[in-house]
Amino acid sequence: MIEWIAEYALFAAKLATLVIALGVLIVLVVSLKQRASGQGDDNRLRVVTLNERQRRRRESLRLAGMSPARRRRAQKTLRKQEKARRKGKDDASDESPSRVWVLDFDGDLKASRTPQLAEQVSLLLGELQAEDEVVVRLSSGGGLVHAYGLAAAQLDRLRDAGAHLTVCVDKVAASGGYMMACCAHRLIAAPFAVIGSIGVVAQVPNVHRLLKKHDIDVELLTAGRYKRTLTVLGENTDEGRAKFLDDLQETHDLFKRYVGERRPALEVDKVATGEIWYGRQALEDGLIDEIATSDGYLAARMKEEARVLHVTLEPRHSLLQRVGVGASMGIERLGDRVMERLEASSWQRR
Repeated sequence: MIEWIAEYALFAAKLATLVIALGVLIVLVVSLKQRASGQGDDNRLRVVTLNERQRRRRESLRLAGMSPARRRRAQKTLRKQEKARRKGKDDASDESPSRVWVLDFDGDLKASRTPQLAEQVSLLLGELQAEDEVVVRLSSGGGLVHAYGLAAAQLDRLRDAGAHLTVCVDKVAASGGYMMACCAHRLIAAPFAVIGSIGVVAQVPNVHRLLKKHDIDVELLTAGRYKRTLTVLGENTDEGRAKFLDDLQETHDLFKRYVGERRPALEVDKVATGEIWYGRQALEDGLIDEIATSDGYLAARMKEEARVLHVTLEPRHSLLQRVGVGASMGIERLGDRVMERLEASSWQRR
């Protein structure tokens, strides 16, 4: 019996290995075909009408609080209303109400979502009408200067095109995040959102003394007096430090000028100390224009009968990626089941 089980297990293992190998081969072939044809690299555009989503959820919530008999009657009424609403849309004129286009930007150190933001802006610029508004729900603590400079430039494209731009900050828009936020015609923040940090920081570790202690020399060869100012391995000089500080100050001056041009009423020198403020404090200092959450602002725009459209670009995962995610989830579930069985059997033996 034991030998039969061992032979069966060996056969099952071979069969599983063969199936997995064939599956991987098929996935690789399909993935290569997609790459060769240019498929699988584009983002998928998704537009959700938040008015409709909110209406459906409110109806579901209202129905959930009713008795079964009353719920059935209410559902019939809602179906009739839906038919009438659709007929009204069909009979309506071509004049559309004002539209609010909602974008999200969740920034990391490198502002990695800038390419998606740039594509969204390019799409909107070809669609925006005179009464439209663009709302950016922004959350970022800042990061690399050049990365956030490019991200802010995407929002400037909307300003330059004459679009009305509103930025909503629910959690944080600091440093590079505030560089983006100040591009808005209207800047809204939650009461305890972190705002400001108009400053520049750089940190360079140096291990020269450690290397010198172990008799290790580092040769740093440059052409150009300030090609390298501070280094990690070499010996830093007072002249190099002074130049590095000058560069930081120049970057800070550019940052302040950028903010001042977009918020001319703001006393930039007063707030450009690298400090942060919470929402209500930021309102008093002129860093923002209004205290509200993004949800509250969009709900108010819906009450004004604006059509609120959430625009996202979702990455198209290749077949290989989808199979990989599915396999990892399957292995995780299998591991959980094994652990549950082991725990159950251990409990039964006690």
